[in-house]
Amino acid sequence: MRNLEDKILTRAEMVKERARLKEQGKVVSFTNGCFDILHPGHVTYMQFAREQGDVLILGMNSDASVKRNKGDDRPIVCEEDRARVVAGLECIDYVVLFDEDEPRELIAEILPDVLVKGEDWAHYVSGREEVEEAGGKVVLAKMVEGRSTTNVIERILEVYGKQG
Repeated sequence: MRNLEDKILTRAEMVKERARLKEQGKVVSFTNGCFDILHPGHVTYMQFAREQGDVLILGMNSDASVKRNKGDDRPIVCEEDRARVVAGLECIDYVVLFDEDEPRELIAEILPDVLVKGEDWAHYVSGREEVEEAGGKVVLAKMVEGRSTTNVIERILEVYGKQG
């Protein structure tokens, strides 16, 4: 088992590692997200993404990207901590941060064999065109009902907001 630090790569390191994995004939799956407060829905989703290939690369929104996408109150957990938490999961082989609003450019650089996104994004999968043009495929993962970061935040506020 690799150290957590060995699983969290810069963009340039990830592109280089992807080339090495391709030479080895590994099927690389990729998914992305904020993963702000990790919950069972995230873990189920990431495990599904890992099952689509030999290796799973997780693209994680940077703090600035999360803030632009989710609002000024997010993220709750900083990018360094979020990256360490997901890197600690057995199903995750690599974590790479991206600062853009969506991971299209990162996906185009990595060109995974399988791009996995939650079915709630069926209407738009960033990087779909690049992956399919390179001969890869897009797989949609089923969502875990009632499990979301928003639900976790709402529950925390319900329980602890009363004390403020």
